[in-house]
Amino acid sequence: MFHTRSALLLGCGYVAKATAPLLIAQGFDVIGTTRSPEKAVKLDAAGIRPLVNPDVKALGDAMAASTHILVSAPPGENGDPFLAMMDRSADLPRLDWLGYLSTTGVYGDAGGGWVDETTPPNPIDDRSRRRLAAEQGWQVLSDCVWIFRLAGIYGPGHSALERVRDGTARRIIKADHVFSRIHVDDIATALMASMARPDVTGPFNLADAEPSSQAETVAFAAQLLGVDPPPLEDFGSAEMSPMLRSFYAASRRVSSEVTQNTLGWALKYPNYRDGLRAIYAASI
Repeated sequence: MFHTRSALLLGCGYVAKATAPLLIAQGFDVIGTTRSPEKAVKLDAAGIRPLVNPDVKALGDAMAASTHILVSAPPGENGDPFLAMMDRSADLPRLDWLGYLSTTGVYGDAGGGWVDETTPPNPIDDRSRRRLAAEQGWQVLSDCVWIFRLAGIYGPGHSALERVRDGTARRIIKADHVFSRIHVDDIATALMASMARPDVTGPFNLADAEPSSQAETVAFAAQLLGVDPPPLEDFGSAEMSPMLRSFYAASRRVSSEVTQNTLGWALKYPNYRDGLRAIYAASI
């Protein structure tokens, strides 16, 4: 009997929307949750069947009918919004793969050193602690759960180029501080690679090969656009929100070599320069 593959996107944010076309191209029936009737219209136009504000029964039915589930909704102060709705003893008879999108923030501060897939989590802020708790919650649900720890996500419409263009970019300098990043298209191909290799269990780090400072990335974006970069600001004296300041509390370089090797997954954009050049070229 033909086994129809059905993918359920729990949260149709930036990554899920980038992954959906790859799923559709491979013949998946794709369903996506949203809280907005307006967004539901856009999902439908993109070939994603919308599931608007599902209640417990509707969510359970959709999950039970799915062969693949991608969870991209972030946890709030009360934890993962979808786990909170679920019966933890729920039966998922068709499930082959469930991917949970976490963050490399669960590794905490490495003092600028490298972390990899074998590094024990050691989150230092509440957001990352909630992510780690959500990872654990989903893993309890099924044996078919794969954890993806994402570095800072960028891509078309969500990059230093847009911030330089609209005047919101800043170059904040903190000694020896670096970020790791990942282009959204590389996330999507990694997820598809994992679906094709369910024998590889992870956890998986999704990060490019060249961590860098935030100021360096903004300066390169300004160079591409042919404008002067914003002025340098010292972290110690710069005015910023508590949320923005918290992003500078930890410094780490994230390796994804194990993930690349085990999944047979290659980065299309191995550094921020390649990624920003592609975004810029597509915008002109």
